[in-house]
Amino acid sequence: MTEKEYEKLVEDLAPKSPIMRDCFNAFWIGGLICTIGQVFLNCYSAWGLDEDAAGTATSITLVCLSALLTGLSLYDNIAKHAGAGTLVPITGFANSIAAPAVEFKTEGFILGVGAKMFTIAGPVIVYGVSASVVYGFIYWITTLF
Repeated sequence: MTEKEYEKLVEDLAPKSPIMRDCFNAFWIGGLICTIGQVFLNCYSAWGLDEDAAGTATSITLVCLSALLTGLSLYDNIAKHAGAGTLVPITGFANSIAAPAVEFKTEGFILGVGAKMFTIAGPVIVYGVSASVVYGFIYWITTLF
């Protein structure tokens, strides 16, 4: 069997992806997550927090809810239907930290939870912090002149 024949066989046997349904689910569930975030933001603002504090409180609330839903094995069920709709908001980042921690908790708190918690999100954090340091340094240099 040649490589092209094998590719054709795999293409014929692979299940067809319902891309329109997947895009629709990602759109409305991701939008729902953002709407829930907006509701929290409005509530925190109505309770007297200024704009920055309300935004911070909203982010903290969404991260905590995402971590809680991940720990209860509910976030993965939502993600099965929403796809990228759950990855884009801040909740997806919280899930990427909490999920490995939950998965490896049987290995203990140090070698399981502590060591594996940042396996997915770790590179994002490292490169994000590194990029911000480089940007800050360039900004500082340009403001000197």
